[in-house]
Amino acid sequence: MQVYLVGGAVRDALLGRTVTERDYVVVGATVEDMLAKGFTQVGKDFPVFLHPKTGEEYALARTERKSGAGYTGFVCDASKDVTLEDDLRRRDFTVNAMAQDNLGHIIDPYHGKVDLEKRCLRHVSEAFSEDPLRVFRGARFAARYAYLGFHIADETLALMSSMSKSGELTALSAERVWQETKRSLLERSPEVYFSVLVKVGALNSWFCELTDLIDEALPLLAKALEIKDDNALITRFTSLCIPLDEQQATALCKRLKVQNQVSEIVELACKYKNRLLTNNIEAGNTDTATQEAEELLSIFNGVDAWRRPERFAMLLAAMSPSAQEKGIDWTNRQALISQALSAANNVNVKDIIARGHKGAAIKEALNQEKRVAICNAIENHTRQ
Repeated sequence: MQVYLVGGAVRDALLGRTVTERDYVVVGATVEDMLAKGFTQVGKDFPVFLHPKTGEEYALARTERKSGAGYTGFVCDASKDVTLEDDLRRRDFTVNAMAQDNLGHIIDPYHGKVDLEKRCLRHVSEAFSEDPLRVFRGARFAARYAYLGFHIADETLALMSSMSKSGELTALSAERVWQETKRSLLERSPEVYFSVLVKVGALNSWFCELTDLIDEALPLLAKALEIKDDNALITRFTSLCIPLDEQQATALCKRLKVQNQVSEIVELACKYKNRLLTNNIEAGNTDTATQEAEELLSIFNGVDAWRRPERFAMLLAAMSPSAQEKGIDWTNRQALISQALSAANNVNVKDIIARGHKGAAIKEALNQEKRVAICNAIENHTRQ
């Protein structure tokens, strides 16, 4: 039984990057051997185990043979006869097909170190095309390492293009595509991910709504990178999608099965973008302040800012890149909106009921008092 450190840990160590996860391949062992040593099997489809002390993943060396559509249609062979070279050959890129033994020696049968020095992402073999998810994975690696000058080899781009044309990308699960997309959005250069998908003809398979708007969307995504906050995924995906209308945004999020916390902000941004970004207030003009108060009250009601203030705050934050791109003083505009919401929230429905209003009259009176409060907040803000 021989154990080797493989994949990303070897690659990142050679690049001088921090290694956060370590994966190991075990050659010359069986499932029974691993269980006898105290490992816990976690892979249902593949022989993957957790180390009894470190919890790190150890997988039996294996080969894979295509047997169906998508990324799940594979027959796996993890017999004791599978060599390290056999296992490394099934991997996606040469830079990910290196191993290290317990003495620190690098085993590199597919010249990954040379490609690492050339800053080149190159497929190991034609078997790359058997897994359509690798189109998205390749785009993600390009986004991750763009800052180091990495590029995808021309022959690999050609292979990715042929995979896109085959129609196999549509056989992927939404969860896997969104997972690759989500991880790419949090990389240093997420715009590269989408640029690669455009280049190889893969954007239309899952992001058809963005196909005709990608030239408008990518600069907004790049602008979002300047914002440092705790909701980077929401801000970046919203910035990418904001050129879409509400129906397009809903269709895209539904197709990708985007989690609700993200999809809600994206859909609200696409629905209310023009109204939130438009400021019709003229200093000292009561009529424009009244009109804006009516508009803001309608928005607050529409997005349920009363009961979902945290979500509304995330929406405003996610609008910032789009506002900046349009040359809008978003800091000032956002402050006005926040002050208007705070003023409206200070209106107490109990006071309205105490004045004798009943039934539908309560809601009418409540909205009227909120309009007045918002209008006063607008006028106070413009005088500052």
